[in-house]
Amino acid sequence: MFGQLTQRLSETLGRIRGRGRLTEDNIRGALREVRMALLEADVALPVVKQFISQVKRKAVGLEVNSGLQPGQAFVKLVHDELVELLGGTTAPLDLKAARPVVVLMAGLQGSGKTTSSGKLARFLIEKQNQKVGVVSADVYRPAAIEQLRLLAEQVGAEWIASDVNQKPADIATNAHAEARRLGLDVLIVDTAGRLHIDDAMMGEIKTVHAAVKPHETLFVVDAMTGQDAANTAKAFHEALPLSGIVLTKTDGDARGGAALSVRKITGCPVKFLGVGEKTEALEIFHPDRLASRILGMGDVLSLVEEVQSKVDKKEAEKLANKLAKGKGFDLEDLRSQMLQMENMGGMESMLGKLPGVGALPPDALKNQNISKETGRMVAIINSMTPKERRNPDVIRGSRKKRIAMGSGTQVQDVNRLLKQYQQMAKMMKKMRGGGMARMMRQLKNKMPGGFPPGGMPPGGQM
Repeated sequence: MFGQLTQRLSETLGRIRGRGRLTEDNIRGALREVRMALLEADVALPVVKQFISQVKRKAVGLEVNSGLQPGQAFVKLVHDELVELLGGTTAPLDLKAARPVVVLMAGLQGSGKTTSSGKLARFLIEKQNQKVGVVSADVYRPAAIEQLRLLAEQVGAEWIASDVNQKPADIATNAHAEARRLGLDVLIVDTAGRLHIDDAMMGEIKTVHAAVKPHETLFVVDAMTGQDAANTAKAFHEALPLSGIVLTKTDGDARGGAALSVRKITGCPVKFLGVGEKTEALEIFHPDRLASRILGMGDVLSLVEEVQSKVDKKEAEKLANKLAKGKGFDLEDLRSQMLQMENMGGMESMLGKLPGVGALPPDALKNQNISKETGRMVAIINSMTPKERRNPDVIRGSRKKRIAMGSGTQVQDVNRLLKQYQQMAKMMKKMRGGGMARMMRQLKNKMPGGFPPGGMPPGGQM
């Protein structure tokens, strides 16, 4: 998400960042380009006008903190205004209510309500240690009921059965009673959608809402519909008291207009982002972190949290102990590292959170086919014998041919993997005995000064 916008803003603000003095002319020119970038990202026009007006008003009397050049102070101002535009502070899911807390999922057909219900259930089970039940009140699509049942089974949520012959309000009421009987903490109610907002849809969901009085009513909307997503959410919010918004399919949205428009237009906070098809691909919406990503500063905090939650700690300790004892880094270790990286969404997802990478052309990472290359490397290692994986030095001509044939690759692919492995093994060797600390000190010394407070330089080089 935000690939095109990040590239445009990084280029624009990069030209003003190093200026020792700000004038009305260069501020006006920068804001004109920022305005065009936001409009091209499909941000709603009233939102763009208000944003530019706010930045311009504050830029005129800009007070520059010590240690920052005027250009850098202007970039910080744009960052702070983006944070406000996105909602200011994180709005967590409110579960402070009598058990079971009811969460009602609403939205148009095809927005991803059912998938988001499964993702939210997994998030609450794994991240907040909640006992979660799910029920489908979509009586118009039997496939939706079955889809939610399978998702519940997959994520470990309690499945509360429903039937297409029941009324949606009765389904919700019965599920609420069953969730109370089972001692559940949270009940997620998935509802039916329509191709557009109509009286029948609104009447039905109002009835369901009145029947169970949900503590949280989340509107699920497809981010790829741009500012239309914000307008749809506004129309829905006027008919029903929404407490939050879930933006789905953000991994396929290179513009980001929905995320930048929806809070300002609806007054309703975005609570979650759907960032992929897998059930774990749901992220909390952090306005400050997202603003940093939009400006090419990266999102290192989210990356660290992702690593902490998804890295196999036992495997990491095992590798650390192995290296500490002076044992070499082998191909089995390399395979383990690559598989864990894929578990975190792949190299593209991780790189996208690093400073400077977001400013690259939108297709730059995709064109590298990183995930495809990782899969090929794992296949090559899998085609080796345990002896070859533990002692790569034995892999010579005939063995390389056999490995290439077994993995469906070429001998040069095997050679490339072995070369990359040798480079990584050397790096691991340097990290022993305080080598990691030395490397970090060297990296720090090479970093340019004048970062914005608390972060990497916007668009900083890797």
